[in-house]
Amino acid sequence: DRGVLDVGALVTRHVPSWNSPDRRHVQIPDLLEHASGLPAWTPIHRTCADADAALAAIVDTPLDYAPRTRSAYSDLGFILLGFILTALAGRPLDAQFDDLARALQAPDGGTPLTFTPPATWRGRIAPTRIDEIRERLLVGEVDDANAWALGGVAGHAGLFGTAGAVGAFARRILHDLAPADAGATRIWRAETLHAWFTRSNVPGSSRAMGWDTMLPASSCGTRMSASAVGHTGFTGTSLWLDRDRGIYAVLLTNRVYPVAQPNDGMQTVRRAFHDAVVEAMTP
Repeated sequence: DRGVLDVGALVTRHVPSWNSPDRRHVQIPDLLEHASGLPAWTPIHRTCADADAALAAIVDTPLDYAPRTRSAYSDLGFILLGFILTALAGRPLDAQFDDLARALQAPDGGTPLTFTPPATWRGRIAPTRIDEIRERLLVGEVDDANAWALGGVAGHAGLFGTAGAVGAFARRILHDLAPADAGATRIWRAETLHAWFTRSNVPGSSRAMGWDTMLPASSCGTRMSASAVGHTGFTGTSLWLDRDRGIYAVLLTNRVYPVAQPNDGMQTVRRAFHDAVVEAMTP
């Protein structure tokens, strides 16, 4: 948020090869709002030996729909965003995030958020699942195969951390949303946060930039205000923020242990959890 990324820019400004007629007008917000036309996923890990090959594979992936005609979640779009941020900053994505994690760290020095936790944390990390590709139980390494192929650091990859660390991130967002005190230190600019909480104008989309927004069928349940934004993780995690009420809810659980399989019950759990949080926090 320090002027590194021009969110109004065309992707071709940062990725010149992204220039075929069907996609050359895609902008950075289209990636953030999952409206670029890119499909949800493709098995990059099977064919790409490095980041350059992965970027080329995404550029060459056929679009599923015309950009901004609809919205469909895309890992590939967020991987592309990670490549763009890395190129612009001239630093790896995890190094950029470490700077933010230090700014968010609690005064007591609690465990920070991180892409790749050190081996010394292994005893404190819950196992994720038995992975068929890696043929082992995953503990302290990213679940997603494409992120794993990119060294565990990618634009769509989840982070490791405690509920307290995720909560510190949420509290800082709510803090920076509040009217500024003289001399107050902020991480995010007001216009950035406004974009986070503003629903896309893409037809039928519930997305904002980087987040999902509250709908009656959302994972956040039925009690959060219309201004709430949040995000879920495949393995069973979520974070939702309700700026009108000034509350947030962190849910760190696991729906894929010991093996990933269809589990529609997780949505019921998520909705019940968030409804209970709002009820408990509302006078």
